[in-house]
Amino acid sequence: MRKIEIYGLEGIPEIKPGDDLSEIIIEAVEKNGLTIKDDDIFVIAQKIVSKSENRIVDLNDVIPSEESIKIAKITDKDPRLVELILRESKRIVKLSKGHIIVETKHGLVCANAGIDKSNVGNVEEIDKVLLLPDDPDISAKRIKEAIEKKTGARIGVIISDTYGRMLREGQINYAIGASGVRIFRDYRNKKDRYGYVLQVKNIAEAEEVACAAELVIGQADESIPVALVRGLKCEETTLNAKALNMPEEKWLFK
Repeated sequence: MRKIEIYGLEGIPEIKPGDDLSEIIIEAVEKNGLTIKDDDIFVIAQKIVSKSENRIVDLNDVIPSEESIKIAKITDKDPRLVELILRESKRIVKLSKGHIIVETKHGLVCANAGIDKSNVGNVEEIDKVLLLPDDPDISAKRIKEAIEKKTGARIGVIISDTYGRMLREGQINYAIGASGVRIFRDYRNKKDRYGYVLQVKNIAEAEEVACAAELVIGQADESIPVALVRGLKCEETTLNAKALNMPEEKWLFK
């Protein structure tokens, strides 16, 4: 029987800059009555990675440029936030009232360069925002190697964030960083049960794992920023989450 198990790790404390996420995750696994095994995959919410890497910015310390002020008027956004969005981006893809879609320096096409106010700090700290990690793939690799060194288990790590999909309502989680996991499950040139040779089916497995883990991680006050996914195989590969970013020449919608 094929089976996948997903555990939401409870009891993880508020993360502060400089915290060792590998140690915190190992302790959380033990507190939840589990042990780390080979092929365990940890899906980690981007926010705690960014917090540990001190990617917190106080908008009161940001001086907006003339371009930021101009874009802020078009989009009806805080010019200080717009300034940060521009700093974190390669280019602007789309502007409209209430929306700034950019390609980030990581190659992600998303709203507001992934900058977020939710689950950053106390309500009184309304002017604090959280940037994405500098390089989520490197962050995932660092956490993976630290957990493996401390436990002796072969594991994988996915860093996840939330985004809205084109032409679909609602949001889901996706993989912005990955290490030690299979990025794609490629069925191309394989036959289906009736003998038809599949042509284009290349499943984004890392994305599916990130999305499934959100069911136990949540988005509000659940306080579960890490999920342990069990039942898949870890895989050392030259690919990382950047491979999931579709090059512009393949875009069907612009």
